[in-house]
Amino acid sequence: MIKVENLSKSFGSLKVLENVNVEIKKGECVAIIGPSGTGKSVFLYCLNGLEKNDGGNIYINGTNISDKNTDINKIREKMGMVYQNFNLFSHLTVLENIILAPVKIRKIPRDKAIERALKLLEMVCLVDKKNSYPDELSGGQKQRIAIVRAMAMDPEVVLFDEPTSALDPTMVGEVLAVIRNFAKLGFTMLIVTHEMNFAKEVASRILFMDERGIYESGSPDEIFNNPKKERTKAFIRKLKTFNYNVNSYNFDLIEMNSQLELFCFKYAIERKKNDYANLVLEEMITHILKYCYDGKRPPNIDITVEYGDIDKKIEIEIIHDGKTINPFEKISFEAAGKDGEALNANGGDGDDDDMGIFIVSNIATDVNFKSENGLNKYKIKI
Repeated sequence: MIKVENLSKSFGSLKVLENVNVEIKKGECVAIIGPSGTGKSVFLYCLNGLEKNDGGNIYINGTNISDKNTDINKIREKMGMVYQNFNLFSHLTVLENIILAPVKIRKIPRDKAIERALKLLEMVCLVDKKNSYPDELSGGQKQRIAIVRAMAMDPEVVLFDEPTSALDPTMVGEVLAVIRNFAKLGFTMLIVTHEMNFAKEVASRILFMDERGIYESGSPDEIFNNPKKERTKAFIRKLKTFNYNVNSYNFDLIEMNSQLELFCFKYAIERKKNDYANLVLEEMITHILKYCYDGKRPPNIDITVEYGDIDKKIEIEIIHDGKTINPFEKISFEAAGKDGEALNANGGDGDDDDMGIFIVSNIATDVNFKSENGLNKYKIKI
């Protein structure tokens, strides 16, 4: 259906795409992933003629759209496009936005266009918004309408350019559900996305873009679980990693917790593990700040949280300078008389910090500590 041969595109002296080759078959759902600035969106714009390629050829159903004699507008009639920022006409109602192109461009009778529009609105659960204006809708609703508008043209292929990137995290799910449902209907789709769980679930093929082209291609399992090339491996590892640095005694715990929560939401990590990870970090940071720093110089605690798709485990790595103390080495919660006081990790009486370390040791499936080159390193698996 789509064939790309030696595609190249530059902006001035900046080469964005170089010798890109790929074929997309009818009914495929292809997710395009990769670091920012690697030409993913530019690739889509070249496919629908919004950007003119400098070299190579693009064939849509056998027609070379790179040929200057090709009527690109005719090609676009069968190619839907969904953008990051909705691009709805604010002065038109939802229904008018949807039927505008079918009536004006494809010359479909207005009553037929309305009939199809209402069916599509039913599919996305927004038929009651048909007379609303875009400014009266949430971001998620606007994007669902934008998808319906693209589908109203009965396209042979639909291009999605990061359809959830402008949305609040709470609205991402509703838009992905709509795309997922259309994918099940057999539409040919190319989706530039940063939603990796969605790509893994919905796509039949993944294109990983880097180094000015398609760096690696394969099934979701091949790309996410068994990538062959180094840049792909590094990207996949980085995607599932959360980083935070504590450099103040009065660090913002709420900020850290909320950022970790977004990370867990993004990768559909179960709530229990999210709560455990937050608890482990809070207790470990509290202990390190109290016992490993003297309060005279700012702390430097680097935190890395990694999530493994295969074993579904969270690994927390904490690296800090300052005094070397392994709180897990000597901890002993032996009853000391009838009040049940415990001996703490530093040889004193039990207190809340000891209880925190005790909690961490019970949550963790494995704890490892080592000190080298002036740095203390913990690895805690949940």
